[in-house]
Amino acid sequence: MAKIWNKGFDADKLVENFTVGKDREFDLRLAKYDIIGSMAHIKMLVKIGLLEAEEEKTLRDELQNILIEVENGNFRLDADAEDIHSQIEAMLTERLGEMGKKIHSGRSRNDQVLVDLKLFFKDEIRQIKADALQLFELLQSLSEQHKSVLLPGYTHGQIAMPSSFGLWFGAYAETLVDDMHTLVAAWRVANQNPLGSAAGYGSSFPLDREMTTRELDFETMNYNVVAAQMGRGKTERTLAFSIASFASTLNKLAADNCMYLSGNYGFISYPDNLTTGSSIMPHKKNPDVWELIRAHSNRLQSLPNEIALMTTNLPHGYHRDFQMLKETLFPALETLHTLFEMTHFMLSHISVNKNILNDEKYKYLFTVEKVNELVLQGVPFREAYQQIGYEVQSGTFEAEPTVNHTHAGSIGNLCTEEIRKKMENVTKTIN
Repeated sequence: MAKIWNKGFDADKLVENFTVGKDREFDLRLAKYDIIGSMAHIKMLVKIGLLEAEEEKTLRDELQNILIEVENGNFRLDADAEDIHSQIEAMLTERLGEMGKKIHSGRSRNDQVLVDLKLFFKDEIRQIKADALQLFELLQSLSEQHKSVLLPGYTHGQIAMPSSFGLWFGAYAETLVDDMHTLVAAWRVANQNPLGSAAGYGSSFPLDREMTTRELDFETMNYNVVAAQMGRGKTERTLAFSIASFASTLNKLAADNCMYLSGNYGFISYPDNLTTGSSIMPHKKNPDVWELIRAHSNRLQSLPNEIALMTTNLPHGYHRDFQMLKETLFPALETLHTLFEMTHFMLSHISVNKNILNDEKYKYLFTVEKVNELVLQGVPFREAYQQIGYEVQSGTFEAEPTVNHTHAGSIGNLCTEEIRKKMENVTKTIN
């Protein structure tokens, strides 16, 4: 297969192998989007007179045939194909003759790959939204289901004040709302049409960019053709920040599970078949799934920095450096989907300990409750604090393991519906 940039010579094989790298395997994920972008492009070419309507129909029908091959898993890149764009153009030329070569008029591989990536990212963002909402629903359900079960809260790693499983599960649900805001930012950056920017300086053809924007269901376009090309790297970095934000939440949730599952805490448990054992210690039930979620999440949190470093100090315009973004971002997206799946799976089987506070060491959780009780009786706060502090020091402190929290967001008022509305308001942007 001749390179689409061929001018009578080929690159050295060693150079070719190095520059192509792993691009071909990642390009397979863009095949669907390259075909969709091409369909919109040739429809526009008919409007501006660069294609006949009959040619467009023939090309569209064959593109549809290739799309079916992609969806059925039968699509492959030829051994000598440089990338997905050249593969599809070569297939059209092989099947339709010279007509297949007309598909590239008015565009460059630069804006072609930008369109492919943005369409791909939009689908990935939709999937992340679905993953996060599924976990959000489970967390809210668990929060309500266990809202009356108290557990110790910690600050500085020390026993602090009463918490509850309602608060714990609900906290992670609301934190996902914050993460979703970052996903909306990534959606808005990705939801702009770069097609027509060509190699970054536009085209002398009278391209109808408004038409392709509508055809490809972008909200708007990258108007300035230079700015459109500058979106390469910027879009990936914005999405990476969102991935890292979700990963931060999953990481902390995993860390909590590892801690709460340990014998020194014993706050939660999982079925034996969801834990692993030791090669020499028969009693061990290790939280390997949560440990790996924690580790994978930590790796994902490095993603924005990795992408930033790959794209730093590049002047405007296209550079081959951008190709490596796929090698970093595509596997990260797969990992995030898997982490959501495993987190949801594990939490679907969680059991909570309803008798945690029967342990004597947790009686000091209620010192603040006693201080507040004295204040309500008219004792100045500082005096009440000193009185309870003396009781703790002298070993005479006693309290009932009950709480009377009623304000918004507290143990007795989880605001589950209010948090749900927050999520609904955020996610409606992504469609």
